Amino acid sequence: MCGICGVVGTNADLIDPATHRMMRAMPHRGPDDEGYERLPLGSTDHADIWASLGFRRLAILDLSMAGHQPMFDAATGNCLVFNGEIYNYRGIRAKLESQGVAFRSSGDTEVLLAALTAWGEAALDELDGMFALAFYESKSRRVLLARDPVGIKPLYYARTRGALLFASEIRTLLASGLVSDEFDPAGVAGFLAYGAPQDPLTVHAAIKSFPCGTYQWLRAAPRDNDVIEGARVEYWRMPAALPNRRPEEAAASLREALEKTVREHLASDVPLAFFLSGGIDSAVIASLAAQTIGAVNTFCVGFESPGMKSELDVAEITARRIGAHHQQVIITRDSIVDTWDRWLSSADRPSVDGLNTFIISGAVRAANAKVAFSGLGADEIFGGYGNFFRVPQLLRAARVAAVLPLRLRQAMVTGLLPFIPKRYRPRLRMLADASANPVEVCLSLKQMLDRSTLQQLGFEPSALLLDDHFLDEDQLRLCNSANSDVFRAVSCVETRYYMGNTLLRDSDTNSMAHSIELRVPFVGRRILEEAGLTPGHIHLGGGHTPKKVLRDAVGDLLAPEVLQRKKTGFTLPLGDWMFDQLRESCEAGIDGLAAVPFINQDGVRRLWKQFVENQRYSYWMKPLLLVALGTYADRCQRTYLDSSGALKVRPPRTRLV
Repeated sequence: MCGICGVVGTNADLIDPATHRMMRAMPHRGPDDEGYERLPLGSTDHADIWASLGFRRLAILDLSMAGHQPMFDAATGNCLVFNGEIYNYRGIRAKLESQGVAFRSSGDTEVLLAALTAWGEAALDELDGMFALAFYESKSRRVLLARDPVGIKPLYYARTRGALLFASEIRTLLASGLVSDEFDPAGVAGFLAYGAPQDPLTVHAAIKSFPCGTYQWLRAAPRDNDVIEGARVEYWRMPAALPNRRPEEAAASLREALEKTVREHLASDVPLAFFLSGGIDSAVIASLAAQTIGAVNTFCVGFESPGMKSELDVAEITARRIGAHHQQVIITRDSIVDTWDRWLSSADRPSVDGLNTFIISGAVRAANAKVAFSGLGADEIFGGYGNFFRVPQLLRAARVAAVLPLRLRQAMVTGLLPFIPKRYRPRLRMLADASANPVEVCLSLKQMLDRSTLQQLGFEPSALLLDDHFLDEDQLRLCNSANSDVFRAVSCVETRYYMGNTLLRDSDTNSMAHSIELRVPFVGRRILEEAGLTPGHIHLGGGHTPKKVLRDAVGDLLAPEVLQRKKTGFTLPLGDWMFDQLRESCEAGIDGLAAVPFINQDGVRRLWKQFVENQRYSYWMKPLLLVALGTYADRCQRTYLDSSGALKVRPPRTRLV
């Protein structure tokens, strides 16, 4: 787990200092080592074209300098910078050694470099891991950018005249001094609709997210003093389900895949820790790890709140069952203010998610571990969310409603809307549209702010070149292809739009804020493909049981209190805190929205007033949308480069009462 950055361009006087500024902006991603190289791509009578590669290292495998990056292949001059881990690197290493390749290190970076050198982009099909990489091929003078199948590791890029920049973080690109921080209305609209910016957009017009499961070659265009971007190639997709697969076969195969995946994920030369909640997913990972390495270190977050029940008691049952060294992290009313401010200030982009990961990662770091494990991903691929059941129900209701004339359906819905709570109105509107498909229904359920509210804030999807769901139409096509299978369609939305754009990005940011590598075995390629091979009706036990195949595969590992516990989802009592201890910080965030020029400030004030006056009925994520965006925008205004080129933030001005 590290941070990468680079510039491909013509002006060495610009790209060298830009790359060094980017490296200095992400010490949290790599406190153990750093490296830099400038490599030739081509030349003309007027200019040379270079690839400048920067790296910050968090040493996990082979802690010696043999793991230093950028890493060179001595025989070819090829070079690699890479963020992540390749969990099946031992098997790939054995294959390469059988072909005569010799290694001097014991880690995965040299194996990845050798695989790319031997097989080119075809090596990506051999990898089971999390990664974002830039590979320089000396002979062809090209640079390969690539990202893991579902985007566990982030990779952002920006295009300027004569140069292309890439980095692991948005703030890193902004620190280059070559990329504008101007806000993008389309990216901001996606954030307000779903709680996180939606790929490929970010909240900055100049910065985009490199697509997951994709690679692209970059090369020089000497005649034009520019960079040519080759075609982006999607190298991975979820496999088609096996229609004749039996439930017992699916469970047995999944158990075998999970045991192998967790064993491979345990590879580390530094101490490990495991996030543990009251749910099935984290308990499975910790239990399988304990079977392999003995007693593990587990951590659970709890809180003081009379109105909500934490997961501490149930998590402790699992910890005792597997003989773990267990630690509880308690968030008190007195400690939340400082924690909240540090969380918001560490954000690489606005988001309403990740505070719990930030808190527990800090505890893991304080315990001197450098790698943590999470159960993230199981709900999205095995059918753990309510939407896997709600979407089919709504589609059936829409088909029944379709027997009525369209105008009558629309009139009935319009008449009923004022009497229906706002959170249920999208479901009612679907009944007026019998043509709705699973993807559209699921997206409507995922939206935090509906279209009318976003219009009050100044956002109209057609004017932003977005579809009616405030999404990029090209991205939406990727899920629409799954519409023939309702389970697969819902899983695609939950995986690409929620897990990919929210959970994985925020888990990366909030763990790396404490220099912690977060591993997510359920999102390993082997597990993804295993889940894809099983038909949806088997995953849901004929439409009655969430994650039925997963439960059958690992039920013997879990205490009855965990296996039979109704899914609740982990959340902190932010709704209580935001209108009490955190009120001043939240209102400072609302003030910060003045830095977003295209947002309707009157609409902001009206919406915030509604939240405050109806706080008992306000879903806390909705006001947090405004707070997170305003806090981020204010911080962007106060960000500057100091005399050494490091990225700094001026302290906020004192608010006048």
